[in-house]
Amino acid sequence: MEPMGLFALPDHLPRLSKTGDPLEVLDQVVDFEQFREPLERALGYADGSKGGRPPYDPVVMFKILILTARHTVSDERMEFLVWDRLSWLRFLGFDLGAPTPDRNTIWTFRERLTKAGAINDLFVAFEGALRAAGYLPMGGQIVDATLVSAPRQRLTRAEKEAARVGEPADAIWPGQPAKAAQKDLDARWTVKTGRRRPPDGAGRQLPTIAIPVFGYKNHVAIDRAWGFIRRSAVTDAACYDDSMLPELVTSDNLAASVWADTAYRSAANEAWLADLGRVSRIHRKKPPGRPMPRHLARGNASKSAVRALAEHVFAHQKERMGLFVRTIGLDRARTRIGLADLAYNFQRLVFHERRAAVA
Repeated sequence: MEPMGLFALPDHLPRLSKTGDPLEVLDQVVDFEQFREPLERALGYADGSKGGRPPYDPVVMFKILILTARHTVSDERMEFLVWDRLSWLRFLGFDLGAPTPDRNTIWTFRERLTKAGAINDLFVAFEGALRAAGYLPMGGQIVDATLVSAPRQRLTRAEKEAARVGEPADAIWPGQPAKAAQKDLDARWTVKTGRRRPPDGAGRQLPTIAIPVFGYKNHVAIDRAWGFIRRSAVTDAACYDDSMLPELVTSDNLAASVWADTAYRSAANEAWLADLGRVSRIHRKKPPGRPMPRHLARGNASKSAVRALAEHVFAHQKERMGLFVRTIGLDRARTRIGLADLAYNFQRLVFHERRAAVA
């Protein structure tokens, strides 16, 4: 195979555009410059008066993190992919053969955002852009949560008890700093209950399948009209869903209804929603020891038809983006999952803008 000629690359990039480069579309739809101010405020870069190599542009580095979230790749893999893919180079604004961030630079940038807690500020910036573009939160709110797996920790019973009461890693493994640095003491085990299985050949009801999961939980509130994630929170996997409802539901949605599954129904939450002026569309629980009344079953079915929109969000993140937490600690998990939520919102905006263009 003959090597590519000098003038072949300028011809190749228009062909990428003609065949539909999704990153080019993303760059046209999302104004990444709107994130410059919160990024610079969080990073606190020096003015360069003391010399040294200037840092990479924070907006470009943020776009690298979005690519990492869209594809759930490690920083080492990201360093190679930025070099390897022409569409990624064009999206980031690098010339072919120019210096690009290495794995350590990417990791350091993410760490600085994590320590500054900047993900919430980036969410606020994009929320303001959505409202300015006419994507107001309306139609009601859908609240749900999904489990995000993390590498399983193999601990002894004594180590588990120490972690449960809040002992730091360096106290659990004294004299072993390398081991302590690799132990995630914030993630928790929980059990995910699958759907009820149909009866067997003899008519006996088979038990449901319980799947143990170790990791974190992504809590989101989605507006029904547009499907954007308007609020999000990250906790350990053992956190009860109903405790997160006041943190997710807002009073600015133009419709008052709030949809959620039975995990969010409690007397305290029902009273809180009423005080906020929201209408509860939370699933009703089955009466203990009795079959579900027919009118409650019909009501739950109609609520499920609306609440299914949240499953599309989680399916996109887990199936297409392969969301998985490889970091250690709750703060880093919040950054990882928060970037995935932002990446989903970007893709959702591309969907709506394309549909509006066709219409």
